[in-house]
Amino acid sequence: EGRVQHLAGRVDVPVGAASAIRPGSPAPTSDAERLGLAGEALGADATLVQFSTEFCSRCPGTARALAELASEYRDVRHVDIDLTHRRDLADAFRVTQTPTVLVLGADGRATARVTGVPRIGALRDELDTTTGRSRVRHHA
Repeated sequence: EGRVQHLAGRVDVPVGAASAIRPGSPAPTSDAERLGLAGEALGADATLVQFSTEFCSRCPGTARALAELASEYRDVRHVDIDLTHRRDLADAFRVTQTPTVLVLGADGRATARVTGVPRIGALRDELDTTTGRSRVRHHA
């Protein structure tokens, strides 16, 4: 739990689940599109997607930690998706526990997944690889 799992290719979303997210629309080509994310919601280099629920006691702390981590990078964003009333997304991305975090690369495809509270150091290493180590140091 909390370990970064590297993904080969993309998250395997069953066709039926992908079409259930946006019925009648063409099949999405990236994980970001499957989540309905675009524009300002996405980081130019990477996006940390956190799946949460209203009942998750560890999710608010995880959200704060991920927002802080994203702020260390020029073009990384953090997005929190509440699955409380979105069983379709939970099924499509096989989320069985919250928090669950996906790291999306610049192309919108998932490169890594963390189930449970993420280990921030390992997630930082993943972002360094994904972004080409474009961290911005903040001075107090």
